[in-house]
Amino acid sequence: MGTDSKDDKDTIQSPCTLDRRNILRSSASFLALSTALSTRALAQETQPRVPSPSSGGKPNILVIFGDDVGQTNISAYGLGVVGYKTPNLDRLAKDGMMFTDYYAENSCTAGRSTFITGQSCLRTGLSKVGIPGATVGLQASDITIAQALKPLGYATGQFGKNHLGDRNEYLPTVHGFDEFFGNLYHLNAEEEPERPYWPKDDPAFTSVNSPRGVIHSWATDSDDPTEEQHWGRVGKQKIEDTGPLTRKRMETIDDETTAACIDYMGRQVKAGKPFFIWMNFTRMHVFTHVRESMRGRSGMPGNEYADGMLEMDDDVGKLTKALDDLGITENTIVVFTTDNGPNQFTWPDAATTPFRSEKDTNWEGAFRVPAFVRWPGKIKAGEVSNEIVSGLDWFPTLLAAAGDPGVKDRLLKGWQPDGSTTNFRNHLDGFNQLDYLTGKSPKSAREEFAYFDDDGDLVAYRFRNWKAVFMEQKKPGGFPVWYEPLTEYRIPKLFNLRMDPYERADVVSDQYDDWRVKNAYLMGEVTFHAAAFLDTFKEYPPSQRPASFSIDQVRANVDRVINKVFQNRGLD
Repeated sequence: MGTDSKDDKDTIQSPCTLDRRNILRSSASFLALSTALSTRALAQETQPRVPSPSSGGKPNILVIFGDDVGQTNISAYGLGVVGYKTPNLDRLAKDGMMFTDYYAENSCTAGRSTFITGQSCLRTGLSKVGIPGATVGLQASDITIAQALKPLGYATGQFGKNHLGDRNEYLPTVHGFDEFFGNLYHLNAEEEPERPYWPKDDPAFTSVNSPRGVIHSWATDSDDPTEEQHWGRVGKQKIEDTGPLTRKRMETIDDETTAACIDYMGRQVKAGKPFFIWMNFTRMHVFTHVRESMRGRSGMPGNEYADGMLEMDDDVGKLTKALDDLGITENTIVVFTTDNGPNQFTWPDAATTPFRSEKDTNWEGAFRVPAFVRWPGKIKAGEVSNEIVSGLDWFPTLLAAAGDPGVKDRLLKGWQPDGSTTNFRNHLDGFNQLDYLTGKSPKSAREEFAYFDDDGDLVAYRFRNWKAVFMEQKKPGGFPVWYEPLTEYRIPKLFNLRMDPYERADVVSDQYDDWRVKNAYLMGEVTFHAAAFLDTFKEYPPSQRPASFSIDQVRANVDRVINKVFQNRGLD
């Protein structure tokens, strides 16, 4: 018997409630989510038939993520206004469909988790940026796209930045990937041990909070019971630490992972297996360190971000050339996107965007990112989509492209994939976009999008062209957007993202509030759909509580113990 996901959900490290500012406290009309979420029923129903892996012609799938890249930084979008062009990325965009209204999440871990699980970052608890030593990570009860593709005969590889937890239990090779080679954090965390004030004389701190090295791991059939200090049980994988990601190694780490990715492609082609590869560049996260030969290549001295973008474009070119050389371009789906919007407070080492504000806010600049997909002969070249599409959508879409359009319905009831010991019961928040991408449907399957911040609060919601903002980051930008709280509104702000895609009306128009009052019913419509979405969390609750950068969770845990002691003493 497989382990039902209910058991995993009920034994998470901290109690899972949805009362963090009640997720929505912005309007009396919002749905009040109970902290006592309904218990999940065991999935005992007869499982629908899963397509056979022997059904031929399955496409290879290569998903490429940049890091902290804005639309304007790719010349297919910005037309070179930033002073350089990205010909390899532009070729991908030209040969497929490019999106204007594509949504990632508002920070690194969230944007990666939603892609790989197809679930909202609130549902997985993976909304906060993962840091060394954090106990939060990808849970065994949350299925990944790799685990769903395995029964269809896919080889699965992940290369580059992971950022979904650094303990052994969170590594990709125990979550459906056959092989992983890459780093586990954002770059500025990786270089902290080289900072002048790094507390080398405080081993109690550094032993727990130092970043792990660049990991090379492989999935195995044998279960290794070894308990590694800080990282936990090894489990069914072989793990090698190839050494730290130093500032010097950052200059060429994407060379290493790109080469490993190309090697993996070649091995699978030789073996006659379709592959799913998730390739994650460290470019363009801060802080950028390019090799000496790359500095100034953009023709703009001191613009190391531009030099790094050209390097990333080169690496994309290496990957697409490898597909050409292997003769598999025509049967390979290639997706390029990024995890979140630009992180602008480190300018000039920063991306840029026409959308309002930046990473880690409620505004479009945090969520709206570049994205395009190529599938020769299936997706018409040269298409530009203004439809709403999200990183959540790739899970059901790519499964459908691989021959399994029913995965979303199966997971709602409970599904144990062939070869897995877990009966997954998950609510995929993504939509199958295959008919839209291939021209069988004129419209996206998605009409709405939920904007979560890194605390797991629903700060805004889009329904069609209308966006209601429930909580606003008042700081216009800079590092304060990370440490200043968001302002909660009793009545949401309202934006029409066709009339005002850059969300400037509330700043520049002296008619904004009059317009908002006249259209107040639209706030109700958007709120209605937001409430319906939140209602799904009753039956499919989060698998863990989001992490915190502050002391609040530690204090809450201590207070619970103190309160229990007081109760036992009759002092409550």
